[in-house]
Amino acid sequence: MKVTYWSDFACPYCYVGETRLHKAIESLGLADDVEVEMKAFELYPDAPREVQGTTLDRFARKYRLTRAAARQRIDSISAMGRAEGIDFNYATTRNTNMFDAHRLTKLAHEQGNTRFEELCFHAYFVDNEVMSDHAVLRRLAKQAGLPEADVERVLSSDEYADAVRADEREAHSMGVNAVPFFVVDGKYTISGAQPIEEMTRVLTNARDAALAEDTTEGGACGPEGCAI
Repeated sequence: MKVTYWSDFACPYCYVGETRLHKAIESLGLADDVEVEMKAFELYPDAPREVQGTTLDRFARKYRLTRAAARQRIDSISAMGRAEGIDFNYATTRNTNMFDAHRLTKLAHEQGNTRFEELCFHAYFVDNEVMSDHAVLRRLAKQAGLPEADVERVLSSDEYADAVRADEREAHSMGVNAVPFFVVDGKYTISGAQPIEEMTRVLTNARDAALAEDTTEGGACGPEGCAI
């Protein structure tokens, strides 16, 4: 089984959705049978590399809220993450460009490494790291076990830029305009950070459908006689 999902490291629901997906996979005992691939969907593709304040600042400005009202909205989202065991610090996340993080995620995926994307989510939402900072990305890549030479090659070039843009074009061609968005075996979709029960239901349907497709029929007899 393969799960492809479009996501951005700046999206709190993506972190929650990815966490719930892996819990659903584990609950079904499918950890060794499911390939999960993250595809890029930048929420803020034009964001500068320099930090432009915190999420609290952005909410207050964008929605014309008092800081107290903005904090209340943010805390409701953070509570969802904490319910999944994530120590969310969403209010103090530092808004910046995620493009290079997505490019390194492409490198990681080519090497069968999913640890890097997990570390990126944690770095942004828990540790409030600046995700456009190459020093931060190098450290996370090292923690994930990515080869240093490969990381330097990517960060010093535009490698995987086309792959990131291709992910985003693919999403738009499918009508995807919000993330997370999950596709299971190219057939079944999950939009948004759905409850674990819903993710489990979709994964179960996909598994059962795959098993049915694998079933072959030979000669057999039943109460009405034998097939000829």
